[in-house]
Amino acid sequence: MNKLAWLAALLAALLASMAASAQTPAPPAPNSDANYRALRNITAASDAISVTGLVLQRDAGRLVLKTGTVCFTPPVNGKVTGAVFSGEGSFSLNPPLPIEQRFLFNLTRDNEGLHEDFTELAMRFGDGTYDEIRKHASGAGGACPAGLLGEMNDVYRKRFHYNIAGRLLEDVLSPSPGGYFAALIKGRKYSSKEMFIIDPNGINMVVSGVPEGTHQRVDVAPEEVAFLTYDTMKDVVWASFHLSTESGGYGKGELAGGIDIQKQKLATQIERSGKLDGDATTTFLAGRDGTRVAAFALFASLRVQGVTDSSGQPLSFIQEEKFDDPNFYVILPRPLNAGESFTIRTRYSGKEAVLNTGGGTYFPVARDDWFPTNAAVPFGDYAEYEMQFRIPKGMTMVATGKRLSESTEGNQNVSTWISEKPQATAGFNFGKFKEKDFTLDKPPIVVQSFANEEVPDMFQGLQGGTLGSLSTVSLMEKPLAEADLAVQIYTNYFGPLSYSHVAMTPQATCGFGQSWPYLVYLPICAYLDDQQRHVLVGESIRQRYWETVGPHEIAHQWWGHTVGFDSYRDQWMSEGFAEFSASLYVEKVYAKDPKMYLDFWKFRRQFLTEKNGMGWRAIDAGPVNLGYRVSNEKFGSIGFNLIYPKGAYILHMLRQMMTDPKNGDVPFRQMMQDFTATYANRIATTEDFKAMVEKHMLPSMDLDRNHRMDWFFNEYVYGTALPAYNLESSFENENGNTMLKLKLTQSNVGDDFKMVVPVYAELADGKIVRLGSATLAGNKTLEQKVSLGKIPQAPKRAIANYYYDVLSTEAK
Repeated sequence: MNKLAWLAALLAALLASMAASAQTPAPPAPNSDANYRALRNITAASDAISVTGLVLQRDAGRLVLKTGTVCFTPPVNGKVTGAVFSGEGSFSLNPPLPIEQRFLFNLTRDNEGLHEDFTELAMRFGDGTYDEIRKHASGAGGACPAGLLGEMNDVYRKRFHYNIAGRLLEDVLSPSPGGYFAALIKGRKYSSKEMFIIDPNGINMVVSGVPEGTHQRVDVAPEEVAFLTYDTMKDVVWASFHLSTESGGYGKGELAGGIDIQKQKLATQIERSGKLDGDATTTFLAGRDGTRVAAFALFASLRVQGVTDSSGQPLSFIQEEKFDDPNFYVILPRPLNAGESFTIRTRYSGKEAVLNTGGGTYFPVARDDWFPTNAAVPFGDYAEYEMQFRIPKGMTMVATGKRLSESTEGNQNVSTWISEKPQATAGFNFGKFKEKDFTLDKPPIVVQSFANEEVPDMFQGLQGGTLGSLSTVSLMEKPLAEADLAVQIYTNYFGPLSYSHVAMTPQATCGFGQSWPYLVYLPICAYLDDQQRHVLVGESIRQRYWETVGPHEIAHQWWGHTVGFDSYRDQWMSEGFAEFSASLYVEKVYAKDPKMYLDFWKFRRQFLTEKNGMGWRAIDAGPVNLGYRVSNEKFGSIGFNLIYPKGAYILHMLRQMMTDPKNGDVPFRQMMQDFTATYANRIATTEDFKAMVEKHMLPSMDLDRNHRMDWFFNEYVYGTALPAYNLESSFENENGNTMLKLKLTQSNVGDDFKMVVPVYAELADGKIVRLGSATLAGNKTLEQKVSLGKIPQAPKRAIANYYYDVLSTEAK
């Protein structure tokens, strides 16, 4: 080729390259989609009509616009999404579920449900509300409140930190009918700050919490219907339930819309400062026909830098300021059909998701949203994970999944991890760690203990003096031994673990522990000795906390991960079963000190029955399956004291009922192992567990003679029963036989309350033996004379409920 021909070929190649570049669209700026901007900027309604006697029935909620004016917002993509009403109106709500009816009565003291009058109302919707109102127009309307729609937008943005424009965009862009509806009600009777919401995708915004910012914040998803008040002194979810079309409000929680994530491929780099850079490839299935917008949860400080599809084409996305409504939405290039797979790649970066706490220690703040995950189900959308981490050289990464490789590249430690089974979430912990491992033969699981080589900055100024040298390394054997024993005990009762190892790691806080698949975050004070802990945190209000925090968190490898929970209503199983598991640990490991086991249950009952600073007992705040919803301005932060101990008590009571004189715990263990195997690596609901109990129940538990456990679940899961017992007894000798004469009274219950009450005897040598059980119904006294046969010496006394077998007031 001559020089001229070579230059011509080069010029042609450059022109072709420039043409290709010109055809490649520039990546869209965040929040730049025209339809989204139109929805975001809607602040007023002007298209006015008059209405009279208009009824808007929305599931169990009924809005009546008696007389007044409705003003509509401008259409977006041909769809009107908002309206304001001024005039005389009313709202009524009668939830379909008895549990919700009772909770609502506790707040309203009205047996007929909730009834509210109003003169002003704002609405946002993606359903057929516009057409429904429009066809009932009775003429031209007057003026509507100018600022009401803006107030509603501010409530979403500043109070709930939820991007309503992003959610409505789903309905506006979808060729299928949408279903979102929300009404801001300026009520006269209960509050001027009320909201009624219906979202077929599940109401995935945080709707309540006491105090704001604590772990007791409430997200009611996957439930689709809710009524709440957001007043400072009335921060309450009054009612929440599934759509009435879903088994009368008892729906299982499958999302009608939204997405279902199948696989995550995550590449994460964390700098010494804690700054995180992420690159996530997420594959998901569309939840319904016409899906055009996918909603994700991502820690607010992690700012999205770009989103592309699997071919590298840039996609529009939404992420507003982190202090406002930073929900992360991706606008898909075309509508997806239900079940259709789609893959996106997201690059993001930011600080505050991981904190450098000093001394080579780090604190992962973002636990389940350090990568883009399902907005409707941030925790519990079981998926496969592939992960790579790059952290500063000299640090050790501990992550969920099986480690495939670890190497040093320049100034970085690089490790790769893969999930062995679908996981409810993924996470990590890292720092300058020392490591000790122990391999169990049965079950074949590796137990690991990690400890910080140095202590975090918060302890640096406390070194020396009465505390001596603070070090977590010297006591790293303790969590290793706890994990060793706990895994063996729990495997015996609940079946094999889904994971090949469990890693015990410290976190720079003394306030709580947490458990992710394969990975346990222990409070750093669990690594210190008793004297050091006493100086640092004083006496824990949670009796025996430090003896059981490790076993409790290890139990979450079964409860919360191997078996997930469907929603806040089922969280009592995760926390309660883990707390019950800790009681097994205490019973087996401290068998030489049986008082520890008795004290464990004594203190759990105390948590439930002692009044808090608001004057309420946790047992009275509501049923355990209301979860953290019971925490509100009326009851205080009472959810913790309900969910953990009562959830544990429910399982403890079932165990005591299933204890067989011949087989001991065998029936109970068979039930729990069946439950674990049946729901391994997926979610379970309260009703799923009830069905499992009914499958394994003993004849002595069939009090209604229908092979169902409604009687028990209605009393303790869906109810707030707390019976009282009194036992009077004496022993007599008749013809050489020792006779027990007993009078057992059950009180403080309804007429339909039933219970199996164990009766024990304390022998002359102090040994406790179970004599049998009595079945009582209602407020009743049972008098009976029982032969104990020929025994060398009469027992010291008879005792009802010795092992706290039944959650009740203290037996006498």
